[in-house]
Amino acid sequence: MSGPLALFLALFLALAGSFALSWLFTGRVLAYLRRKAILDHPNDRSSHSIPTPRGGGWGVMLTLLPVWTLIAMTADDPLRALPILAGTLALMAVSWMDDRRGLGPAPRFLAQIAAVVAGLSALPGDGLVFQGLLPFWADRLVAAVGWLWFVNLFNFMDGIDGLAGSEAASIGAGLALVAALGALDPALALYGLAAAGAALGFLVWNWHPAKLFMGDVGSVPLGFTLGWLLLVLAASGLWVAALLIPAYFLADATVTLLRRLAEGKKVWQAHREHFYQKATQRGRNHAQVVRLVLALNATLLLLAVASLALGWTVLPAGAAAVVLLLALLARPARAAA
Repeated sequence: MSGPLALFLALFLALAGSFALSWLFTGRVLAYLRRKAILDHPNDRSSHSIPTPRGGGWGVMLTLLPVWTLIAMTADDPLRALPILAGTLALMAVSWMDDRRGLGPAPRFLAQIAAVVAGLSALPGDGLVFQGLLPFWADRLVAAVGWLWFVNLFNFMDGIDGLAGSEAASIGAGLALVAALGALDPALALYGLAAAGAALGFLVWNWHPAKLFMGDVGSVPLGFTLGWLLLVLAASGLWVAALLIPAYFLADATVTLLRRLAEGKKVWQAHREHFYQKATQRGRNHAQVVRLVLALNATLLLLAVASLALGWTVLPAGAAAVVLLLALLARPARAAA
């Protein structure tokens, strides 16, 4: 079997196989976390009210690593993804230590820097993320800073049931569709669908009311792997799509960070000031907020597909859609009804 049919079968297996494995592994992880009483206890910054197992990201990553390894082995350049796989494994280890014992910001950040620096070698060698606006060295430097920010913002945005898993599924599926329509390396679409399937399998357990939480062991390496895929998409010339697909997470986290900086707050401390968190404080439940985000993500995906023909001209529409959702989340639920 070869040609389009073989590619379709591979894409289907990447999505369905990852979903099944993640659903199975996450269920096993949940049983382990309950048995060991590894729980996230509510505090004044929490969005949950009862102790809940934390560390469900193991189910996602135990799926993603072997599936991505298999995809890498069948790609044209099997070694290109090696720094990503190694960096993901290292971040899982450091993040699990943080979940269990709590690490200071320095060791976490140093591990992320090391993973990102190594991961830069996995970007297309002749591809410029910023489309030639910067010399090569500056292109890679700014890309690294952006990648580090994406790793951390993905962790920051994992604060209510179903949100991080839904975003990971949206980014993975959206990236796969754009990569396929843009005639990019088929491995990119396979990586994206594997990430989407793993996130969906986890969501079965994490949808509101969540039976377990992802924890840093899932959110940090997920931010790292998805950030790589988005940078590869941008370096392949589809920078508008790479910007639109994760636009909600980028906007919510960045606006919140800038607002806290302006107010003189310690930006590295946990808080409940993201737009999605304020929405739950003002009357919406977790599932309602996530459904609104998914509706926005579907709009952003349509615009990302349209950008293949229309280029940057779709960006104002994407920005307007994001601003509209942020404004909606900032309003009390009864006023928005």
